[in-house]
Amino acid sequence: MKNILLPTDFSENSWNAIKYAISFFKNQDCNFYLLHIKPIPTIEFNDDPLIMIQSDIDLLDVKPVKQQLRKLLKRVIELSTNKLKHHFYTIIEENFFIDGIRKNIEEKQIDLIIMGTKGASGLEKIILGSNAADVITKVKCNTLIIPENATFTAPTEIAYPTDFSLSHNLQVLQPVAEIIERFKASLSILHISKRKIDLNENEKQNKELLEDFFTPYQYSFHFLTNKKVEDAVQCFIESRAINMVCMVAKNIHYFQQILFHSKVENISYHVNIPFLVLHEKN
Repeated sequence: MKNILLPTDFSENSWNAIKYAISFFKNQDCNFYLLHIKPIPTIEFNDDPLIMIQSDIDLLDVKPVKQQLRKLLKRVIELSTNKLKHHFYTIIEENFFIDGIRKNIEEKQIDLIIMGTKGASGLEKIILGSNAADVITKVKCNTLIIPENATFTAPTEIAYPTDFSLSHNLQVLQPVAEIIERFKASLSILHISKRKIDLNENEKQNKELLEDFFTPYQYSFHFLTNKKVEDAVQCFIESRAINMVCMVAKNIHYFQQILFHSKVENISYHVNIPFLVLHEKN
């Protein structure tokens, strides 16, 4: 039984992620937790924000939120076509966003977070919204980020950008192996370098480790040369039928350039390709 956390702010982006999650786990036994985090309110005193104490928070009316969650739950149950294997629960958490996520991950023994994202617009245009960015960098739980324009398609080819440094245990990639097996997908292991250069001995060894790990599955290696990692990923995705990108959180070099680059005018995959971000378990 998988335990899936679905944070929701009742926006279209979060609804899109919920739809994706239900389709993604269509044939699996799952507990889905619809979590709405109600921010802890603050008051200002002499221009300084003060956090309201718990007794004040308890007096706040959460009835409107409960009503919204009930409506959402009804909508979700109607959407699911697997009533026997899918179980849905609603949670209202009054907390700081990240603290609320962490608390429920521990209490509900969450296997995966699935959440939607919508980047900012205009001059501040970014790939990830602030909540999604905070979750994948501050919460040690595997997270599937569903962009605003993504629609569910059974994964057929997954891209895995890596620099062959392997600063992580290979078991962190087990969820990718499970997805490949479940959907009969293939894995494209993508190495991007700023200039054409041969792999060093350590990189060669790590490449061989990846070959051994993915031996039971369909995989291929691809080597691109580009000064900008995000441009290389864009080019690769456009040239193939990629419908999911996987990254390991510890791989900060790729992680920052692909997800947190601020100039994304020419980067289209961030609005329609889901990102699976993997964390090592403690």
